[in-house]
Order: sequence, then C-alpha cells, then structure tokens
Amino acid sequence: MYADSTRRGIPFSKNPFVLKFKGRYLMYSSILPLPGSHAREIEVTESADLVHWTKAAIIGVEAPYEKNGISAPCAIVKDGVVHLFYQTYGNDRKDAICHATSTDGIHHFVRDASNPVFRPDGNWNCGRAIDAEVFLYNNQYFLYFATRDPQYKVQLQGVATTPVNSNFSRDSWTHVSVNEPIMQPELPWEGSCIEAASIIQRNNKLYMFYAGNYDNSPQQIGVAESTDGINWKRLFSEPFLRNGKPGEWNYSESGHPDIFDDGERSFFFFLGNKDHGKTWWLSQKEVFWNQEGPYLR
Repeated sequence: MYADSTRRGIPFSKNPFVLKFKGRYLMYSSILPLPGSHAREIEVTESADLVHWTKAAIIGVEAPYEKNGISAPCAIVKDGVVHLFYQTYGNDRKDAICHATSTDGIHHFVRDASNPVFRPDGNWNCGRAIDAEVFLYNNQYFLYFATRDPQYKVQLQGVATTPVNSNFSRDSWTHVSVNEPIMQPELPWEGSCIEAASIIQRNNKLYMFYAGNYDNSPQQIGVAESTDGINWKRLFSEPFLRNGKPGEWNYSESGHPDIFDDGERSFFFFLGNKDHGKTWWLSQKEVFWNQEGPYLR
C-alpha cells in the first residue's frame, strides 16, 4: 500500500497509473493541493519491485486552464517519449482531457499547445471528459473517457480515436461515441456511475477494467470485453473486485482500477479507504488469465 502524506499530514493518493519506462516502474497518481491552495496536482513515484514506492517528482499546475487542479493521469510511451494524458479538475461540466510530453517521464512535462485536447460533443453527455485511458489497438489509439448525462447525474463511458501516427493534438481526435455511450450503469452494484476505464489486450481481444458506482457508495470494480474497442460486453454480473469487509482498509470502496502488464505478469492497481474518503490508499493485486479472461487467486 502507498499514500502520500506530505501535503496535509494525512495519507491521500488516488487514481493510480503505472508505466514501465527505461528499466523502472513509474506510478502517476492524484494528490491533495498544497496548503493554501485548492488545486490538486499529480505525483510521480518510482519503484523497482511494484511494491515499494519513492517520491520522484510533482507535476504541478502551470497553465491557466489548470488553475483549479489536475488529476487522473494516464501515460503511454511513443517514439521514446512519455505522453501524459490528464484531466483538469474542479470545473464540473467544463473539465476536459489534456496532453503533455516528457523525455524522462518524471520532469519537464511540456503542455500541448492545443490543450485541452478532448471534450465530447453529442446530445447524450454534458460535454465533460475525465479519467483518460489511451490504448493502441488495431493501428489506432483509443481514448476512453468518463462523462455525465446532460442532467449531470449519471456517469457514462465514451471513446474517441486517433491514427497511429497522431500527435494527439485537439484536431486529431474523432469522437466515435458521438451518438451514445459505450458503457452506462446497468447492474445494481454499478449504481449511477461507470468510470475509470483501464484497458489490456489478451486472448485476441480487449478487456476493460472499470469502476462502478460513485466514490464510497461503495465503488467496486468490474470487467468487460471487446473485439473492436467500441462494443463492450460485461464478463461478470458481480464485481471482479469488491470493497472490503467492515474494518478492512478498503471497506468504503475498492475503486479506480489500473491494469498493468510488465511483459510477464499482470498487476491490478486500485484505490481504497475505510473512512468514507477522509484518507485514500493505493494497493495492487496480481491478476491471472485463462481463456475465459482474468481471475484473482
């Protein structure tokens, strides 16, 4: 388990995303604002074993559109450069996906001049985009995002695409789900929320790990599968990973998944707490695979 406690004296880390780059593991996560500020920022930690994490850097607020905060990072490596996708924070319907690059994945993230690079159109959503997940599949990049309905009550999942040679700027994205969401809450445990998609390729198909229900309701984690990256079918009617039992560290929720593969094994990072969000911790479990899909031991 890991949580940053340097900012307000309480453990608080959310929205993990793990990347292997230049022989080390990097984890990007959301942390609390500095004292006297209201703007959340992104922490970079590093590890040699995916268990013990050391603070490496802070990706702080820089641009005017980031003034209320940045959050929920995702990162990919393209042509030896780390591309960070993250959301603005604290703007409700106006929150959107942004893009920045770094040659070392830790310092000097250069903002995309066209930021924010994605905000959805379509009558089914409110125009918001959060929780970016970018994944290369079938010679194009898929950008999965969470948004809400026009009444701002139900959290839904959408997707956009861009060519394999894309620079990820605003004009490069095509909103594929412009007519309807690709996922919406359907099962009782999903409440009014589907968010935080995390994608992995196995068995010649894609698997989406996603969070169902709003924070501490409790949020739990499900899995869906797809052969085209757009049409998804749930694998289970019950959560793949539940919240903990009373008294356990994740009693209030197990949420916001990140499925990570290091080339040999798969690890599933997620957040949790037992005090209805007064603190937040990050943890991981190893995920195993067979022809039916993922399972836990």
